Amino acid sequence: MSEVHASRRARLRERCNAGGSQSALVTRPANVRYLAGAAPQGAALLLGRGEDVLVCAGPPGDQPLDGRPDDALRVHTLSHSGGDAVVAAADLAQAAGVDALAVEEHHLTVSRHRAILSVAPRMRLADLGGAVEQLRVVKDEEEISCLRIGAEIADQALGELLESILVGRTERHLALELERRLVDHGADGPAFPTSVATGPHAGRRGHRPTDRRVEEGDFLSVCLGATYRGYRCEIGRTFVIGTSPADWQIELYDLVFAAQRAGRESLTPGTPYRDVDRAARQVLDSAGHAERLLPLTGHGVGLEIDEDPQLTPAAMGKLDACVPVTVEPGVHLPGRGGVRIDDTLVVRPEADGGPELLTITTKELLAL
Repeated sequence: MSEVHASRRARLRERCNAGGSQSALVTRPANVRYLAGAAPQGAALLLGRGEDVLVCAGPPGDQPLDGRPDDALRVHTLSHSGGDAVVAAADLAQAAGVDALAVEEHHLTVSRHRAILSVAPRMRLADLGGAVEQLRVVKDEEEISCLRIGAEIADQALGELLESILVGRTERHLALELERRLVDHGADGPAFPTSVATGPHAGRRGHRPTDRRVEEGDFLSVCLGATYRGYRCEIGRTFVIGTSPADWQIELYDLVFAAQRAGRESLTPGTPYRDVDRAARQVLDSAGHAERLLPLTGHGVGLEIDEDPQLTPAAMGKLDACVPVTVEPGVHLPGRGGVRIDDTLVVRPEADGGPELLTITTKELLAL
């Protein structure tokens, strides 16, 4: 992976040079991890003219267990506790004669920005913007492999839960059990707080589990994800508890399933982001649910669970091959519950079989 990380840094350096900056200071943890192979707590990455330096605020033991810095990097660890790696990296840049430094203004605090200027008052600071985030959108096959394994872990954890007795257990208990199963099967941990929603809570995006107990006839919606070697996936499914689904439950489920299928089938290279959203949204809108629709149909995943691209009505840009995204439409009926169906897929051209589905747990409406 050393060559991979070096190539990523080279591409970023080209962008900086084109913008008139000799060096770049990367501080957002996911971006540091992408370029350096690891992101110890509080670390900063300096892309210099002669060498690249990972500046660490603490000992190497602070770095994630599933990653270590690229061997081509020089690792500079601050000798005193409480030091700021970002300020120290700016000081190194000044000592190397850098007079123009690109920084991630969207991540730096005002106080850190001032601190950089205090140690390098003559250095010109430019905005790096979302340059690293843009590089991260298209994944290589090693990254996709990590996502694929994470999806397999999430599928396995969810499948095992569905084989257990659910009636009488609380949302909170089920969420904790799912997260334990993720780790048991090899995940670094959950990709985000696991959501388990029953009865009138079902179908809510981002629902925080409560002490409500699962009851016969409930909709049960579950949304979870696994982190594997830093990469995060997402899966969401909805079930009915203990009995045959009611007619309204079947009708609502079939509608959301049709919307999700429309979104998945539109995932081809060159498709505008907003067209993916439109494909799913039109199905739900035509059934009279426009006022209950989520603000987005999906989003990118990777080192963070919510990355670019954003699949929204106003999104600009088009899909590329090898971009992993979620497709997650849902409808929640106040007081009754609702349905969410989430998948993680990788955009592939038709010649390669079309979108690759990573989360494969059945989407049939099961009565558990």
